[in-house]
Parts: sequence; structure tokens; C-alpha cells
Amino acid sequence: MNQNKQKLWTKDFIVVSSINFFLTLVFYLLLVTIAVYAVDEFHASTSQAGLVTGIFIIGTLIGRLFIGRMIDTIGRKRTLIIGLILFILTTTLYFVNLGITFLLINRFIHGITLGVASTATGTIVAQIIPSSRKAEGIGYYSMSATLATAIGPFIGLYMSQHTTFQMIFSFCLALGMISLLTVFFLYVPRLTESSNTNETKGFKVSNFVEPKALPIALVTLVLAFCYSSVLSYINFYAIEVNLVDTASFFFVVYAIAVLVSRPFTGRLMDVKGANFIMYPAFIIFAAGMILLSIAHTSITLLLAGVLIGLGFGNMQSSTQAIAVKLTPPERMGLATSTFFIALDGGLGFGPYLLGFIIPITGYSTLYIILGIAVLASIILYYFLHGRKESVAGVRSRTTISA
Repeated sequence: MNQNKQKLWTKDFIVVSSINFFLTLVFYLLLVTIAVYAVDEFHASTSQAGLVTGIFIIGTLIGRLFIGRMIDTIGRKRTLIIGLILFILTTTLYFVNLGITFLLINRFIHGITLGVASTATGTIVAQIIPSSRKAEGIGYYSMSATLATAIGPFIGLYMSQHTTFQMIFSFCLALGMISLLTVFFLYVPRLTESSNTNETKGFKVSNFVEPKALPIALVTLVLAFCYSSVLSYINFYAIEVNLVDTASFFFVVYAIAVLVSRPFTGRLMDVKGANFIMYPAFIIFAAGMILLSIAHTSITLLLAGVLIGLGFGNMQSSTQAIAVKLTPPERMGLATSTFFIALDGGLGFGPYLLGFIIPITGYSTLYIILGIAVLASIILYYFLHGRKESVAGVRSRTTISA
């Protein structure tokens, strides 16, 4: 036991967490509104609207993939500043109406800027958190994103019902500018020479992704694909079932479920192992999707939000923890990047691909199909990680108790 705990809640930790909160808030705010904007403004088809939503996340994925190798060459704080400046510029371009193709290009570039900036914040926070409180600090840091996943869609859906899209874009621009101003209060310590010696020259897949994290990342990809149907199409579905006002609170109850349960599930995962959390979460997530498919009252819709929060919300943090635990400390950043590439890939490609299915199935049937897909993913998880987890879990818990 360490009697004198190193300080976690420093000025720099709060600044980085705040920037991450603002960036994630813009991300999720636009995620639930931009498809409606594309349909209203440009008469986009369902698949085009899905692509407008998803191409941003594909851009984010590409931004993360390539900045990871260059961030220490450019400088971590400098990378964050560059990312935020470009984030603001591309947010400004939403005010320019040059058709659906221009919107798609801008969404893609905007996504790249978010990938650059958010990779910088994630790398910086891992550097400034005391080593003795690394897991705890990353847990609190990730809560800033969890809050944004609720507040962003709530504000987005509320504003889309009560104001113009120009006001939505203005709000996003203001958050980007606040983030840029805040970064100048951030101090990032210089890296020592030894901190940057483990990168190998030339093109190697292992320079971009962590092979040990790939199996659990694949599970994350499938789960994120299923969840993307909720993020991108909940607004259209709510209009169809006449629950537009209630839909604004869907992500609020989702986030409350995550915030209330995550401290307990995190501790249980440390004590009992990942399987103890993951298997029930698969069932709860699937139940939430199926309940969503038959939601015709406000209570049913919100209960579905709670179940999806308890299911996918906790699976998201658990799979990230698995990815990090499977890799050595010097590859932790790459493992985290690999996890987010899978998450972004599922959330990014999902809306576009599902846009082709929705005209055939409708929203209700789609959510039933995806609920069954979540249940089937238990088999994928078992073969890729679950069967090894019991042995690894026993070994790690023995180490901890020792």
C-alpha cells in the first residue's frame, strides 16, 4: 500500500479531460443530427445520410492510424494544437452549402482532425497521470467521454427540434474554440530520449496496430457496428414511432446507466475477470436492442436506453481494458489506438452499410436482427478471448493478491 498517493487531479489532467469532453461532445452531437440535416437540406437517401454520419468516423480512424507514428516527432502538445486549429476550420465549413459531395468531403476531413486531436489528448493524459494511479486516472479520463456521449446527443436532438442547423454548427464551433484556448494552459513534460526508442523503421503492421489487442478489437468492431444503428438512426426511428421528445433523453439514461454501473463493473472485472462482466453484458445489450425494436411508449424507449447503456456501455470500457492488459506497458498506447480503430470502424462503416438494409427491413426489424447479432457475438468473444480469460484472470488475480 502506498501511503502518500501521487496527485491525480492536477490542472493539466483537468485541462486534457475537458478538451476530450468538448471534442467528444461535438462528435456525438453531430452524429445524431447530421443525417437529418443531409436529408432535409440535400434530400439525401437513407444510405447517403448514413454515409454522411459514418464517413466522419472513418476519417477519425485514419487520423488515429497515421498520427500515432508521428506524434512524438511533431510534439504532443503541438499535435494537439494543430489538430484543434484544423478541427475549428473544418467546423466552419459546415456553414458553406455546396451540395452533398462537399458535405461528405468536409465530414471526412473533420473526422481526421478529431482523430489527430483526440489521439494527442489520449497520449498526453497517459503521460501526465502518475504511474501509481494509471488505471484509475485513465478510468476517470474516459468518464469525460462517457458524459459527452450522453450530453452531446441530448443537446443535438434538442437543438434539432427547437433551433436551426446553423445554430447547431455555431455551438460546435464555439466548443472547438474553447478547446483551443484551453490548451494554452496545458503543460506537457518533455519526453526523455529513451521514451521514443522502441519504434522500428520502415512499414510494419505492428507499427500501426498491436497484434495482441486485435482479437478483442474484432469483437469491439462487431459490437460497435450494432450500436451504430442506435447512434445514427434513433432520431428517424423516434419520428416513426412518435417519440421524438423522449428520444432526446435516450442518451441521458444511457449515460446514467453507464456512470452508475461502471465503478462497480470495473472493480468486479479486477476481482472476477472480464468474462464475469462480458457475458451478462452481451445478454443485456441484446435485450436492450430487442426492447428498442418494440418501443412504442416513452417508458419502453428509455428502458431500452438503460439496458443498452448497461450492456454496450460497460462492454466498451471492458474491451478497452482487455486490450491494454494483454499488451506490455511500452505498447499500451498502440493497444489503445488499436481498440479505438476498431470502435471507430464499427461506428463509421455501420451507418452506411445499414442504410442499405433499412429500406428492406425498416427500423424495428433491423433492431431485432442486430439484437440477435449481439447474442451471436458471444461465440466470437468466446473463441477470440473468453476461453483464454479464465486462465489469464486467475493468473492476474493471483499476482495482484501476492
